[in-house]
Amino acid sequence: MGNKCCKSAPDEDALEKERLKRLRKKRRRAQIKAARKIQAWWRGTLVRRTLLAAALWAWVIQNWWRAVLCRRVLQRRQDLLKIYVIQEEAAVRLQSWVRMWQHRRYCHIWHALCILQVPKSCFALQTDDHLQDQYDVPPGQPEFHIEILSV
Repeated sequence: MGNKCCKSAPDEDALEKERLKRLRKKRRRAQIKAARKIQAWWRGTLVRRTLLAAALWAWVIQNWWRAVLCRRVLQRRQDLLKIYVIQEEAAVRLQSWVRMWQHRRYCHIWHALCILQVPKSCFALQTDDHLQDQYDVPPGQPEFHIEILSV
């Protein structure tokens, strides 16, 4: 038995060394696995940070572009409003000129009638019964017919 004891010690040492070697290998695998998890987490963090930064820049660019479009729409509205105001002012001015021209023409004809007729006064013109019947002009009013032709 003593002989077995002596032989057994070196075998036990070899077994102990083998067990320690397996244990170190197992620990090494666990460390590598833990390191891979940490690296994966870190890579994910970097990717998420990069994606977040990209998303923020995209949001900033989109807001800027929307503001540019809004300013363009407002500028277009203002330009159209200015054009509308110019056209309206031109129409009003043109109508005013036409009314002024018609009034002047009326005044010229009225003064010409005052001169041509033999009135008691310029405001009380004598009437002709034939013209009065034809044009239904009440007595004491000027006898003339104005026809306005469009230009």
